[in-house]
Amino acid sequence: MSGVRCQQARNLRPDTRNLTPILVRLDLFLKASRLCSRRTIAQKLCDAGRVSVNGNVAKSSHAVKESDEITITGRDKIISARVLAIPHTRQTSRKEAATLYELVSEESIEAII
Repeated sequence: MSGVRCQQARNLRPDTRNLTPILVRLDLFLKASRLCSRRTIAQKLCDAGRVSVNGNVAKSSHAVKESDEITITGRDKIISARVLAIPHTRQTSRKEAATLYELVSEESIEAII
Protein backbone atom coordinates (compact mmCIF):
# COMPACT_ATOMS: atom_id res chain seq x y z
CA MET A 1 0.00 0.00 0.00
CA SER A 2 2.80 2.44 0.79
CA GLY A 3 4.27 1.93 -2.70
CA VAL A 4 1.03 3.19 -4.24
CA ARG A 5 1.02 6.24 -1.99
CA CYS A 6 4.60 7.09 -2.94
CA GLN A 7 3.72 6.87 -6.63
CA GLN A 8 0.71 9.13 -6.11
CA ALA A 9 2.87 11.60 -4.20
CA ARG A 10 5.39 11.65 -7.05
CA ASN A 11 2.61 12.43 -9.50
CA LEU A 12 1.56 15.46 -7.44
CA ARG A 13 4.97 17.14 -7.66
CA PRO A 14 5.11 20.06 -10.07
CA ASP A 15 6.98 19.47 -13.30
CA THR A 16 9.89 21.93 -13.18
CA ARG A 17 11.57 20.72 -16.36
CA ASN A 18 9.36 22.76 -18.67
CA LEU A 19 9.23 26.32 -17.32
CA THR A 20 8.82 28.14 -20.63
CA PRO A 21 6.67 31.27 -20.42
CA ILE A 22 3.10 31.01 -21.65
CA LEU A 23 2.69 32.70 -25.01
CA VAL A 24 -0.43 33.48 -27.02
CA ARG A 25 -0.97 34.81 -30.55
CA LEU A 26 -1.43 38.57 -30.86
CA ASP A 27 -4.82 38.33 -32.57
CA LEU A 28 -6.12 35.96 -29.88
CA PHE A 29 -4.89 38.27 -27.12
CA LEU A 30 -6.54 41.32 -28.70
CA LYS A 31 -9.85 39.46 -28.89
CA ALA A 32 -9.61 37.95 -25.37
CA SER A 33 -8.70 41.32 -23.83
CA ARG A 34 -11.51 42.98 -25.80
CA LEU A 35 -9.17 45.55 -27.30
CA CYS A 36 -10.69 44.31 -30.59
CA SER A 37 -14.23 43.03 -30.82
CA ARG A 38 -13.44 40.13 -33.16
CA ARG A 39 -10.40 38.09 -34.08
CA THR A 40 -10.84 38.84 -37.79
CA ILE A 41 -10.74 42.57 -37.06
CA ALA A 42 -7.53 42.06 -35.06
CA GLN A 43 -6.03 40.12 -37.99
CA LYS A 44 -6.99 42.86 -40.46
CA LEU A 45 -5.44 45.54 -38.24
CA CYS A 46 -2.23 43.51 -38.02
CA ASP A 47 -2.17 42.89 -41.80
CA ALA A 48 -2.57 46.63 -42.38
CA GLY A 49 0.44 47.35 -40.14
CA ARG A 50 -1.64 49.21 -37.55
CA VAL A 51 -0.56 47.07 -34.57
CA SER A 52 2.90 47.13 -33.05
CA VAL A 53 4.42 45.19 -30.17
CA ASN A 54 7.27 46.88 -28.30
CA GLY A 55 7.64 49.44 -31.10
CA ASN A 56 7.85 46.92 -33.96
CA VAL A 57 5.02 46.29 -36.44
CA ALA A 58 3.69 42.81 -35.70
CA LYS A 59 1.83 40.12 -37.60
CA SER A 60 -1.27 38.50 -36.13
CA SER A 61 0.73 35.35 -35.36
CA HIS A 62 3.26 37.24 -33.21
CA ALA A 63 3.66 35.67 -29.76
CA VAL A 64 2.63 37.99 -26.92
CA LYS A 65 4.00 37.64 -23.41
CA GLU A 66 3.60 39.51 -20.15
CA SER A 67 5.11 43.03 -20.02
CA ASP A 68 4.85 43.53 -23.82
CA GLU A 69 3.52 46.91 -24.90
CA ILE A 70 0.93 46.81 -27.68
CA THR A 71 0.04 49.91 -29.72
CA ILE A 72 -3.08 49.91 -31.89
CA THR A 73 -3.70 52.70 -34.38
CA GLY A 74 -7.40 52.95 -35.19
CA ARG A 75 -9.35 55.35 -37.35
CA ASP A 76 -9.75 57.98 -34.69
CA LYS A 77 -7.43 57.01 -31.81
CA ILE A 78 -4.14 55.43 -30.83
CA ILE A 79 -4.24 53.01 -27.89
CA SER A 80 -1.16 51.79 -26.02
CA ALA A 81 -1.58 48.94 -23.54
CA ARG A 82 0.84 46.88 -21.44
CA VAL A 83 0.16 43.14 -21.14
CA LEU A 84 -0.27 42.16 -17.48
CA ALA A 85 -1.45 38.57 -17.88
CA ILE A 86 -2.07 35.96 -20.55
CA PRO A 87 -5.55 34.40 -20.75
CA HIS A 88 -5.65 30.69 -19.88
CA THR A 89 -9.01 30.00 -21.49
CA ARG A 90 -10.41 30.70 -24.92
CA GLN A 91 -13.37 32.70 -23.62
CA THR A 92 -12.85 35.49 -21.09
CA SER A 93 -15.39 37.42 -19.08
CA ARG A 94 -15.49 41.22 -19.10
CA LYS A 95 -13.99 41.34 -15.62
CA GLU A 96 -11.17 38.98 -16.56
CA ALA A 97 -10.51 40.83 -19.83
CA ALA A 98 -9.98 44.08 -17.92
CA THR A 99 -7.25 42.44 -15.81
CA LEU A 100 -5.24 41.25 -18.82
CA TYR A 101 -3.83 44.67 -19.73
CA GLU A 102 -3.07 48.12 -18.36
CA LEU A 103 -3.93 51.12 -20.49
CA VAL A 104 -0.74 53.16 -20.94
CA SER A 105 -2.14 55.91 -23.14
CA GLU A 106 -5.06 56.73 -25.39
CA GLU A 107 -4.77 59.59 -27.87
CA SER A 108 -7.46 60.78 -30.25
CA ILE A 109 -6.53 61.55 -33.84
CA GLU A 110 -8.20 64.64 -35.24
CA ALA A 111 -9.17 64.63 -38.89
CA ILE A 112 -7.46 67.20 -41.05
CA ILE A 113 -9.95 68.82 -43.42
